[in-house]
Amino acid sequence: MTLQLLEVEGTWEEVLAHSSEFSGRRVRVIVLAEEPLKSAEDCFRQGWKEAMTGETVPLSELWQGIDAE
Repeated sequence: MTLQLLEVEGTWEEVLAHSSEFSGRRVRVIVLAEEPLKSAEDCFRQGWKEAMTGETVPLSELWQGIDAE
């Protein structure tokens, strides 16, 4: 017998909207920590630093394996 997992992600209110579907079933709730977004300036500085120090991925390798199963 294979256990089929159903993953639902959203705000608490969005998940709660599915409560009737989960009635009587075991559930696991993981609360995701909110990570503050970096400013555009910080993102640019990081990208510029990576470009200047060669910390890049060649375009030919960027999507390599994307269609692998």
